[in-house]
Formats: sequence, structure tokens, C-alpha cells
Amino acid sequence: MTTGPVPAERREEYEDILKLLLDHAAPGDKETEEVARYVAYSCLGENHLWQDMELPDRRALSELLERWFAPLTRMNTMDMKWKKFFYKKICEREGFYLCKSPSCGVCVDYHNCYGAAAPAA
Repeated sequence: MTTGPVPAERREEYEDILKLLLDHAAPGDKETEEVARYVAYSCLGENHLWQDMELPDRRALSELLERWFAPLTRMNTMDMKWKKFFYKKICEREGFYLCKSPSCGVCVDYHNCYGAAAPAA
């Protein structure tokens, strides 16, 4: 798992995702922290999270997240896309309830996530 430098303008976003993941992981485990950093970094990508992580499909991503961040994955009771779910949880922490992940508006699957009620991108 490799990551590059986090762009300065997205550093806070990266830190928020990392904190969310680590808050739902076994504390003090170096390997878990590495996985969390990779997931957080991958959330900054423009595709589905499983694609940005170079996994074969969403199921593989779900299995990875369940292994490392089980308490968080159990909160996804509506089977939301993972990146969207993470950003939603971060927004809820801040007291905001209308929030979307940063690249949703340009995603080819936008209507699959938001359905008929999708706001204009």
C-alpha cells in the first residue's frame, strides 16, 4: 500500500477521514494505522473507493473495511457506497446532515447513488 503526498488544500479532509477510521479501529496497532492512511488517501481519488484502492470490486473493499474497521462498517445499515458513507459520518460529526463526497457530482454512477431524487450536479 503506497500513498503520495496529500495536497495541502485537502489535508483537513484527509485528516477527518483518517480520524473517523481510527476512531473505529483497534487502538495502537501500526498495521491498522497504515491501512487507515491508505483508505483515507484513496478517498481523495475521483473514482469509487474500491477502484481508487485498486481492488477487484466493492465486495473486496467491504471485506477489507470489515476486517480493519468493523464497528464503523456495522453503522452502514443502508449499504451506502463507502466513500459517500464516510463523508456522511464526518458531516454528521460536525452537525451537518446534507453533505456529499467531493467527486460525486462528476461520477458516472451519480444517479445510482442518489437515485431519482438526485440534486443537480
